[in-house]
Amino acid sequence: MTIVITGATGRLGRHVVAGLRENAGTVVAAVRNPEKAAGLGVEVREADYDRPETLDAAFAGAGKVLLISGDAVGSRVPQHQAVVEAAQKAGVHHLVYTSAPHADDTPLVLAPEHKATEEIIRASGVPFTILRNNWYTENYAPAAHQAIAAGELIGSAGSGRVASATRADFAAGAVAVLTGTGHEGKVYELSGDVAWTFDDLAAEISALAGRTIPYRNVSTDEHREALIAAGVPAESAGFAVALDRNIAEGTLADATGDLAALIGRPTTPLREGLAAALKDA
Repeated sequence: MTIVITGATGRLGRHVVAGLRENAGTVVAAVRNPEKAAGLGVEVREADYDRPETLDAAFAGAGKVLLISGDAVGSRVPQHQAVVEAAQKAGVHHLVYTSAPHADDTPLVLAPEHKATEEIIRASGVPFTILRNNWYTENYAPAAHQAIAAGELIGSAGSGRVASATRADFAAGAVAVLTGTGHEGKVYELSGDVAWTFDDLAAEISALAGRTIPYRNVSTDEHREALIAAGVPAESAGFAVALDRNIAEGTLADATGDLAALIGRPTTPLREGLAAALKDA
């Protein structure tokens, strides 16, 4: 069985490849820049979402494909469609996609492209599994570093909660689906076991820093201005504020237990995941 992983040199993809090396047959890293795949320990093939002609060769002989969503916001739908069409041509019998929480029914700022991709996959006729990953704990490493430097964590999420897990947790879920049976046609809402608040996040940052770092909730305008003043580009600041607004609305609060069930263990606690992320950042 040949399993092809797109985006295999990304931070999630590398975890998936490492997990599959221990549990699967032939693993192929399908990547835009093959030179960056040195050291993965698997076969490497060129696969550029923006050059569909590379995808046919990348998927040749594939039984399963993991489509890790691209990072080019605004371009992902045509990119993902090219991957799905290549999977069709290759006769892939199981396509797994990393989506967003409740992608078909949520105001989450990231959801529309994921919803459109899910629709393309369903229409393709290729047997599929949708992995709707909640937020990655590692995404808060920059905010933690900034909070430690500033002495406070600033945000505009109010009392909203985030059921995050680590990339390694989500990767383990993908490995379980790719190496297991009976997952076709299923949509998994994957999350950490605990939905934490930003007061909780501040408490964990405080524990890691060895001093009290409170969470200060501010208005969206104040949040945006604070981020820009800290050197965050305006577009990125706008995204962060929109995401906090979504969090305040409850879009990332669903701690489902599906991920722990897939991987056969509890998900990584917030403090442990954040501590590792701070070391790597």
